Amino acid sequence: MALVANPPPDTFERLPRLKLVHSLWMGVDGLLANSALPRGVPVARLIDPGMIAAMTETVLAHVLDWHRLHFRYRAQQAARIWRQLPQRMAIERTIGVLGLGALGSVAAQALAMHGFRVLGWSRRPRELASVECLTDLGRVLERSDLVVCLLPLTRETRGLFDARTFERMPEGACLVNVARGEHVVEKDLRDALDSGRISHAYLDVFESEPLHEAHVFWNHPGVTLTPHVAALTEPRTAIPRIVANLKRLARAEPLEGLVDTTSGY
Repeated sequence: MALVANPPPDTFERLPRLKLVHSLWMGVDGLLANSALPRGVPVARLIDPGMIAAMTETVLAHVLDWHRLHFRYRAQQAARIWRQLPQRMAIERTIGVLGLGALGSVAAQALAMHGFRVLGWSRRPRELASVECLTDLGRVLERSDLVVCLLPLTRETRGLFDARTFERMPEGACLVNVARGEHVVEKDLRDALDSGRISHAYLDVFESEPLHEAHVFWNHPGVTLTPHVAALTEPRTAIPRIVANLKRLARAEPLEGLVDTTSGY
């Protein structure tokens, strides 16, 4: 078994007897794009409870920062403006969560527990307590005051957030992208922020990382950014799950996190 995250060149060529490629990350788009990945060898992604907890905390932090208008109060502080802004209740806000896998389903339910109206989108029908699950992406975009992207990166989701998508979202909506930078067309997002179509964006991932020091998002007033830290692999919770999968492999039992390489997740 190969335990890999971002394997160096020639890794797979030197391992001709592989029975499993096990990612150390929950996302496997980079692995699947590796032309040397041996075909016919199963690929498993990491289902890390610590990472799921961290991602849920990050999503909650961003949503609450936006909901409680802290991003606006930070701007007011920088300008030394003392002004109280209108308060909204959580039930008045609709949050759309795109991607209802191991990360998205937990985050969506956590948001619902905090009183938000939550819409969830996935390609396949899902049922989650207190979450309205839909397979119509357009309906989710049009109804959501804030959209959280937790989608896997596939051919279908690459560049999903472009000018047309932003036009479908309500005026002044917010975007939280904690999945992959390639989900967002950065120029289109910048235009949407500059026009006020999108009021704010919380970005943890980017088309090119690390973010270039001259990138406009560093100083854009409509952007809160973090350096790809929304959820890191947590060894204390990840290692037992990997060991358990190794034992399943040895016993020829079904594996946790087995990837459908045709769909990309």
